[in-house]
Amino acid sequence: MSLDDETRWLATQRPSRVREVQAGHLAWTEVDVIDIGDGLARPLRDGLEVFGVQVNYLRIGQPRHLLAALDGSRPIAPYVIVCCHGDEGRILMPELAEELARYQPFNGPVGPDLVRRHFSLPGTVTLVTGCDTGEAALAEAFLDAGAALYIAPTGAPFGYASVFAPWFFFYELTEQRTPQEAVARLRAHDNELAMWQLYQR
Repeated sequence: MSLDDETRWLATQRPSRVREVQAGHLAWTEVDVIDIGDGLARPLRDGLEVFGVQVNYLRIGQPRHLLAALDGSRPIAPYVIVCCHGDEGRILMPELAEELARYQPFNGPVGPDLVRRHFSLPGTVTLVTGCDTGEAALAEAFLDAGAALYIAPTGAPFGYASVFAPWFFFYELTEQRTPQEAVARLRAHDNELAMWQLYQR
């Protein structure tokens, strides 16, 4: 079968970004999965790879790891998913022993001030899974740090909803819908997923 034949055949298939992978691309997009110990990042990674997404899995154990991932010192993917626990509009970090904590650039939860001070996310679509991370103040800080879109829950979704939401979102993107359309469809799915909010300027 020639390349032209394959192109014509792929065009007869159900429209999907996966067709780009079938045509020989290694992925149709790239995602940085930032694992801050919520237990969902690894299964999320496996699911995203099924959708033809290249996943950069970054495990975070200390605040300085988080900065190394998100401070702009390395090339950042167009999509960023921060897998974490959250509370009251803050991203929770692992508790460190005192002798290790004293060498960190900060210690404790990541709120709006730390996001503005340390993160650089130019043009990204950033999705955060932690409870209460969809509060407006944190969302505005991520937008100030350069994110084009910020998506997170305003309440406390049950655990498996926090892995289903990113899968659902990327399923919709794979089906060639815009991020805005994807979030609208996610929110319409049920009351649990309706707490996910999209922020943009």
